[in-house]
Amino acid sequence: MGNIRPNYIKSMANQLLEEHGDTFTTDFTANKENVTKYTNIESKVIRNRVAGYIVRALRVKAIRKK
Repeated sequence: MGNIRPNYIKSMANQLLEEHGDTFTTDFTANKENVTKYTNIESKVIRNRVAGYIVRALRVKAIRKK
């Protein structure tokens, strides 16, 4: 079973990927900095969850392209 993430995490991550998709990679630490730069999220937990979901989404996208 996978992690269950709230809809606000998924929607924030998808919105960031649509607007700034070329700046995000599968590197978690770089994504944390980008999430901080492009949003006004103050909570570390929420920032990390959004960055982690972005990594997951990009990995799934790469697998599906193959």
